[in-house]
Amino acid sequence: MQALAQPPGQKAHWLGTDPQGRDVLAGLLYGASTVCLVSVPAAIAATLLGSFLGSLAGYYGNRRLTIPAGPVLVLAAAGLFLFFFRITLTGLLLALFGGVGAWLVARRGLAAGARAAQWPVPVDKGVLLLIALLTSIPRLVLVLAIAAVQQPSIFAMLCILSLTYWPVSAQLVRAEMLRIRQLPYIEAAQALGVPSWQILVRHAFPALRNTIGGLLPLSVAALIGLETTLSFLGVGLPPQIASWGRLLATSRQDFTAWWLILFPASAILLTVLALRQLLFSFSKQTTRQ
Repeated sequence: MQALAQPPGQKAHWLGTDPQGRDVLAGLLYGASTVCLVSVPAAIAATLLGSFLGSLAGYYGNRRLTIPAGPVLVLAAAGLFLFFFRITLTGLLLALFGGVGAWLVARRGLAAGARAAQWPVPVDKGVLLLIALLTSIPRLVLVLAIAAVQQPSIFAMLCILSLTYWPVSAQLVRAEMLRIRQLPYIEAAQALGVPSWQILVRHAFPALRNTIGGLLPLSVAALIGLETTLSFLGVGLPPQIASWGRLLATSRQDFTAWWLILFPASAILLTVLALRQLLFSFSKQTTRQ
């Protein structure tokens, strides 16, 4: 028989119980551990991935990063061989990629010297295309659709949140990198012939520290809300994993149990406000420096 939800203030259950008789305080504590295991790592991964892709797009643009045209023609030949003798999707993709590269080389009149020719890689266009594809669908709808067809697990939820939220940091970091690459010391390093990867690692990436540090608290706050919404709807995490969203969802079984709404909602609100305050403190500190 299903137990009734008990109100707060009892000796054994300080914050009351849910309709299944589970302690609300224990649910809040275990829900906080879920935040640390899912939302925080997902925010870190999304921020790092978005910062990496955004910095590459901002620094290289569409013409700064080049690859030799010779390997492109080799890929075209290998793709055509696989496509004609063993029709596979891999062969078709290699043939298309190599064919486009060969057409670009021939268009520039460099087919004879393809080994020495260089093909510019449109890094900026590629990253912006991925961002446009992911942001064209509302994030909650996209995450809900992906989570609904996946096997519920912590790792799957972490991957879903990370791979759908990285465009936020990528757009901001890309805009900042466009400013950084015009700075005098970056242009001086380029004029001296310093390799691009050394400029990125030693000069450009350290200049993004404040931007990335400001993005991280906002990402954690946003993904806590997103994970809580998915848990409230009953998707994403396995049923045995406690979360604040799942604790909120138990209030639908007893509409008079106000404590099932108050305490989880307060935990979410206080956590988000604490992260916002951390962001403001970080912004003040960087402004003083």
